Amino acid sequence: MAELTSVLSRSPSIVTRKTGNEYVLVPVTNNIADMNSVYTLNETGAFIWEQIDGKKNIEELINAVIGKYEIDGETATRDVLAFINNLGHYLIIN
Repeated sequence: MAELTSVLSRSPSIVTRKTGNEYVLVPVTNNIADMNSVYTLNETGAFIWEQIDGKKNIEELINAVIGKYEIDGETATRDVLAFINNLGHYLIIN
């Protein structure tokens, strides 16, 4: 599990397309898109994705979610950590 002070960045092997309030993430290997591994992020996931910039740490991501969605810290922490763990599992973030 990542530490709250860990800084995350997006994997360079992911191509993103924004459609409305959602993002579609497509892994690319050797300039070929892996269309069997396409990921769609809902509005909240898209917001977190936009915050992952290689500069903000996880605690800052959590605080951004709290500010945007006005939820409590415990819920935001649980949800953000689950989200980034999933992204990390699929090598979408570094």
